Amino acid sequence: MAFRSSLLLSQILFFFLVLSSSWASATHTIQQTFFRCLSKNSRNSVPLSSYYTPNNVSSFTSVLNSTANNLRYLLPTVPKPVIIFTPLCEAHVQAAVLCSRQFGLPLRVRSGGHDYEAVSYVSQMESPFLVLDLAHLRAIQVDIPRGTAWAQAGATTGEVYYRIAEKSRVHGFPMGLCTSLGIGGHITGGAYGSMMRKFGLGADNVLDVRMVDAKGKVLDRKAMGEDLFWALRGGGGGSFGIILAWKLKLVNVPETVTVFTVTKTLEQGATKLLYKWQKIAPTIDDRLYIRVIIQASSAELTTNRTVMTSYNALFLGDPDTLLGIMGKVFPELGLTRADCVKTTWIGSVLYIQGYPNTTAPEVLLQGKPLFRNYFKAKSDFVRTPIPEKGLLGLWKIYFEDEVPFMIWNPYGGAMARVPESATPFPHRHGTLFKIQYVATWQDGTKNMARHMSWVRKLYNYMGPYVSKNPREAYVNYRDLDLGMNRKGVNSLMQASSWGLRYFKGNFYRLVQVKTRVDPDNFFRHEQSIPALPVRRGS
Repeated sequence: MAFRSSLLLSQILFFFLVLSSSWASATHTIQQTFFRCLSKNSRNSVPLSSYYTPNNVSSFTSVLNSTANNLRYLLPTVPKPVIIFTPLCEAHVQAAVLCSRQFGLPLRVRSGGHDYEAVSYVSQMESPFLVLDLAHLRAIQVDIPRGTAWAQAGATTGEVYYRIAEKSRVHGFPMGLCTSLGIGGHITGGAYGSMMRKFGLGADNVLDVRMVDAKGKVLDRKAMGEDLFWALRGGGGGSFGIILAWKLKLVNVPETVTVFTVTKTLEQGATKLLYKWQKIAPTIDDRLYIRVIIQASSAELTTNRTVMTSYNALFLGDPDTLLGIMGKVFPELGLTRADCVKTTWIGSVLYIQGYPNTTAPEVLLQGKPLFRNYFKAKSDFVRTPIPEKGLLGLWKIYFEDEVPFMIWNPYGGAMARVPESATPFPHRHGTLFKIQYVATWQDGTKNMARHMSWVRKLYNYMGPYVSKNPREAYVNYRDLDLGMNRKGVNSLMQASSWGLRYFKGNFYRLVQVKTRVDPDNFFRHEQSIPALPVRRGS
């Protein structure tokens, strides 16, 4: 009996060794033949230095980790790509699509690595997979006389801001507050920032685009048609094609702008102030953007902790005008001249990002985030003010985590004047503000479950106070708790569980566009737009 058991164990071990060896051999073959395919299908030569596989662990890991913003998706248990390709030109991107189709190798596309659930560089649906990293496609051409700029997908928001300010003190562009976002993916989700109440979203200010479709063709706005151009500006990344570059419509900004941060604790009346902010922030002068950053005073779970609410603002004008406005509509905040920092628009970019006042704008050319964490985030949109009773209950849950974090982002102004169907981004008229909930930690998997459970508890508590039917969410704060596509499944019903939250009624138009331009669902990920089944030969 012992001999039989030993023999069976040996056979099982042999089977797994053979299976493992076969998989490794097949993977190695794919890596070799895929590179040959790229070289064959590209008009421009493909240098070996743009091609990374796990066979060279050091360089592969360095590139994979280079822009991955959520450390939760770099854990050893998370699936890794078999190939990372960093194209140097548009022809390389076209070749990658053609070869990916030829080998049936699923493709993920990363421009800046800020996808909250890492669907741009991780696949939980299928393996093996390829990551196309656009980090080398970051050219920016600013044309001040025409008031436009072309920026490639791998350029960061900070680089774009710098290149605009380099040419003009009175031009800017309204997109992300974070300066390390890759604009390729950022604008596909809408792209909001501190000038959104005056000029709308980044997606509202796009004039043209260059994109590679599922057939490997490069399309611009004229070639693709208005339906697809509509879908790209807010319909989320990774569903319709690979963004190569955006043409941006620059906006006029004053030479002098004003920023401030005023912090109030619970003991200083933070609850009543936050209730008042909900009423005035969406209706105040369009030039004024006041967000609220809500944190705990300490990471220690002690009884003497308090909640800190920081009113962090940009005003497109001078301090005296700002003080006049605040004195009339929000005197309770107690803003003084000493709180106001007079600066330029590019100076405000650095301030809002959290850089010290003495920081030179050249730091934006580094394209790196200030810090990286393990994190889990969720989002909500609010249409009626949350009563003080609701806020008091919120604080109780807030004290249960070491590093609780929320940002309340005001809407109104230009955001309310753009029709809900103008772009796929539907959170417009009637939205008072958006909430981002974040749990962060630094100890890997040790307390991960507890932190993720906390942010879900906070989200569940807020249910009665936020938008309903659907409970709206922001696609650029991707949240896989809302649902996921599965391998081999392309379900409209399943996708609607998150699609309606991100896009409301626009989701159905996005499905129609997807079905027309990518009926085979080549561009797909855990929350991509599904294509409807297409009858062949009819």
